[in-house]
Amino acid sequence: MSISSINYSSSVLGSQIRNINQQLTDLSTQLSTGKLSQNYSGMGTNEGFAIASRAHLSNIAAYTDTITNVNVSINLANTALQALTTIRSTVQTGAANTGQDLNVNGQTIAQSTAAAQFGSMVGVLNTQAGNRYLFSGTAFNTQSVANADDIINGTTTQAGLKTVMAERQAADLGTNGMGRLVQTQPTPSSVKVSEDVAGSPFGLKIAAVSSTLTGATVTGPSGSPVSFSVDLNGTNPSNGDKLSVKFTLPDGSTEQIDLTASTATPTPAGSFAIDSTSPANTAANLNTALNTAITKLANTSLVAASAITAGDNFFNTASSAIGSAKTSQAATPISGATALSGTAPSDSISPGFSFGDSITVNGTTLTFVNSGATGNQLNVTDSIQTLLSKIDSITGTSKPSAIHGGAITINTDDAASLSISGSTPGAVAALGSLGFSSTPVTATQPPLRVGTSPASSATTLVNGSANTVKWYTGNDGPGSARSTAVARVDDSITVQYGAQADEDAIRRQLQSIAVFGTFSTSPTGQYSGGQIAALSQRTAQALTKQPGQQRIEDIQTDIAMAQSTMKDATTRQTQAKVQLQNIIDQAESTSPDQVASEILSLQNALQASYQTTAKLAELSLVKFL
Repeated sequence: MSISSINYSSSVLGSQIRNINQQLTDLSTQLSTGKLSQNYSGMGTNEGFAIASRAHLSNIAAYTDTITNVNVSINLANTALQALTTIRSTVQTGAANTGQDLNVNGQTIAQSTAAAQFGSMVGVLNTQAGNRYLFSGTAFNTQSVANADDIINGTTTQAGLKTVMAERQAADLGTNGMGRLVQTQPTPSSVKVSEDVAGSPFGLKIAAVSSTLTGATVTGPSGSPVSFSVDLNGTNPSNGDKLSVKFTLPDGSTEQIDLTASTATPTPAGSFAIDSTSPANTAANLNTALNTAITKLANTSLVAASAITAGDNFFNTASSAIGSAKTSQAATPISGATALSGTAPSDSISPGFSFGDSITVNGTTLTFVNSGATGNQLNVTDSIQTLLSKIDSITGTSKPSAIHGGAITINTDDAASLSISGSTPGAVAALGSLGFSSTPVTATQPPLRVGTSPASSATTLVNGSANTVKWYTGNDGPGSARSTAVARVDDSITVQYGAQADEDAIRRQLQSIAVFGTFSTSPTGQYSGGQIAALSQRTAQALTKQPGQQRIEDIQTDIAMAQSTMKDATTRQTQAKVQLQNIIDQAESTSPDQVASEILSLQNALQASYQTTAKLAELSLVKFL
């Protein structure tokens, strides 16, 4: 009989010792790293929660980077906007308090300041965050605003604001310097004043006439072109009797001339002399006084209003959404667009329009009949192109409207004047079938220029896109300016923080400051002081908040809301990071005290195993027996 030797490596005891050693090694690693394992397989059943938490933490880190970058852009934009409000305040104060002392260039100190502030404003609007222009909308790689000198003085091929203002002033004053008014004496006892051309956008427009002149007959304003007349009927008015004439100026403001009959010598300002011996002489005096008053009005307030309107013609070129026809309404106007576009099912008016329907284009009504259409009528069997041609004959567009590939485009040289509406629910529905109702229609208003040369006899405004500086060079598409820059800052939250230099508040301020800083007059002219005073008043008013108008502070509020949303998101994410890290730690980390306790226990077990092994190693057959 033989006794096999004790094989330590294959014995149960040896296996237990190796297992204890491995556990000690793992526990030592846990103690030094604080982690349960160095691989996922050793993490346990909760590792799935840890993996998901770690992915969420990665998303939060990305959102944090986004928020940081967006905050940089917003802070820069807010600094720029604050600079614009400072510029506005400076120019507004100067315009409101400006003196009438003109320098050799025919400008006041306040105007010279405005010219410098205009350059500053252009620089502010071209602010960049990295390589991103903050006020270009989606065209963030493009400079927001043209160079200040190009905007004012133009280029070799395109006219700037100064040229547009000069053309408009010539057109508004007319050849006789009376604001396109014609004054005559049809009879020795009467005076007549007429607008020179019906429908002209230029000059003074007769709005109202009132009189307390004893024995006089006042007619109008009426007719085409509009006119009014005053006939003294061979009698003299009484001392203190008054004639009042109200005019509308190109910028929409109104001015009134008051002329009082007077027997005083010398005749007071704003009066006309009563000649007690000759009513005809009294009528001649009234004619002279009226001519003087109209000439003064034309060369002061009208000149200022012309400059303001020229600024609007040049700067007011932003895209905008305009109403669209809806079948639920009896008549919804479509107005203010250069082009109306939509999808036409076929080149035919019917079945969209029916007998008795009508549409109104810029105040002219087009009626649909079964057959035999004449004048402003169309047959219901006519083509859409025939309808477009009728519309073009009313708008006077230089570019014909067209239908191509199922899309209708109505063009007009003056987008602001375009208005199309249906007079019945059926007509409105028909406008919809022709492509006017699926979405709000948008288009860009072009810069407007005086239509013909010489400007003093022009009667139209035309599209100036081809030969006029485009002052805003960023994105000019439809939609909210804020939506041109969007960032996701949380799983379900986005913020909008875009801005465009052609937003109403910014454009109006830039426009007002540019006009005020560009306008100049003769340093010694008879009416120079009145021109500057009228322009200063209008500039100060334009830079004062009006009800319903956007302000730069409104833009600041919008982006501040985006910043507030991001701040709230950051707070939530910071809290979530703590919770997510806790989940990861609970799944993957170990307690140093617990590990140390387990190590001590294993060390004791290992020591006992080694002692047992040692004793077994000393065992012999003699001792065993």
